[in-house]
Amino acid sequence: MSAHAKISTAEELRSRIDPARVPEHVAIIMDGNGRWAQRQGEHRVVGHSNGVKSVRDTLVGATEIGVRYLTFYAFSTENWNRPQAEVDALMDLLVNTLMSELDSLNENGVRLHTIGDTDSLPASCRNTLQEAIRRTAHNTRITLTLALSYSARWEIVRAARSIAQDVQEGRLAPSAVDEALVSSRLSTAGMPDPELLIRTSGEQRVSNYLLWQIAYAELWFTAVLWPDFRKEHLFQAVLDYQGRERRFGLTSEQLDPA
Repeated sequence: MSAHAKISTAEELRSRIDPARVPEHVAIIMDGNGRWAQRQGEHRVVGHSNGVKSVRDTLVGATEIGVRYLTFYAFSTENWNRPQAEVDALMDLLVNTLMSELDSLNENGVRLHTIGDTDSLPASCRNTLQEAIRRTAHNTRITLTLALSYSARWEIVRAARSIAQDVQEGRLAPSAVDEALVSSRLSTAGMPDPELLIRTSGEQRVSNYLLWQIAYAELWFTAVLWPDFRKEHLFQAVLDYQGRERRFGLTSEQLDPA
């Protein structure tokens, strides 16, 4: 497919999206970098490098249609168990990408945010992240969140410990513990829950990602490997989302009594 055809397809898909019903928060599991590289006869790291292009194009597409929060599952706590050379290459890629994209983030109104156990990242990564977050803090068009060294179970356990300590020390009554309080102790506090979760590569699982937050998210799976994912795929996911009936436990008749 030619580059011109791709642009036309993206524009046609975008024209069909109802701007009043664009999900405010889209979360993405970027899967398939390694398999993409193997199909090219390359090392897995090459897949991760090419995946950066997909992040960039998806961010552009999300901004074009009015998504306010875009969250990428960039590195899970389980990913630390991968070969050390791959982990090191991923950390270097993160640092280099953030530094090279910083001007573009500011030009396009992108505020950078992170969730996860970032204290476990190498010092160079932490310092670069903190600097990028500081330098984009004034932007308001879209919040780009990177889930790094992230695990939903880790996040929920951390929130439970925080609440339990407050109860133990008398700062909080057990009866005050509700869904809103738990949400306020998660790393996504202050952000709306994702309405749409996308996973690439054909796998159909959520892999310990935002388990609390995606309770009512619509799930969209595609066989496209992450390095081949572009904004037209995002637009397809949003169009599919807009065609679904979101009932939140109600019946269709309750949503539309007429």
